Amino acid sequence: MANQEQSTPGNSGQQSGPTSGDANAVPDPTQLESADAMADEALRRVEAAADQLRKETDLRPGTTDLPDLGPPSVRPAAGAPDLTMLHDVDLNVTIELGRTRMFVEDVVQLGADSVIELDKAAGDPVDVFVNGRKVARGEVLVLNDNFCIRVSEIIAAEAGAMQGDHGGGVVPAEQIELNRGDAQAG
Repeated sequence: MANQEQSTPGNSGQQSGPTSGDANAVPDPTQLESADAMADEALRRVEAAADQLRKETDLRPGTTDLPDLGPPSVRPAAGAPDLTMLHDVDLNVTIELGRTRMFVEDVVQLGADSVIELDKAAGDPVDVFVNGRKVARGEVLVLNDNFCIRVSEIIAAEAGAMQGDHGGGVVPAEQIELNRGDAQAG
């Protein structure tokens, strides 16, 4: 029993001196110096690495060396896909004569001989939509007892990407060459 500590009412079997769980413990001065030295060394290494990275990656604007790619080309690149394989793809073409807004009550009362007034006058250009995208404007004609549309304007791709009439992007039909075989309606 010489090596065992005896439990007394004052120490309850605890060891004397500071422990790692003791908040009031005073660390050994040599441990503090060692920790400070290690922190200083780590800080020196980080600063040296940061300086090295700054030298290697000079991030000043306008100093990058990029190859000159030349002027942009509008011709298809060599080996570009042949679009003729898309000529037999079905598209939904819709001609919009005009629009109107109605109350539910008015729609419910529609019947034979009802007349719905549209927002366009007779002779105004109609809108041509392909798969829900406005692509052209034209005028309504009657040919052999069938309605048809004479395209008067093609809407450029930027304006055609927007649904509805937002102006701009109109190309007169006279400036567009169409291959009759490609323009057949299905």
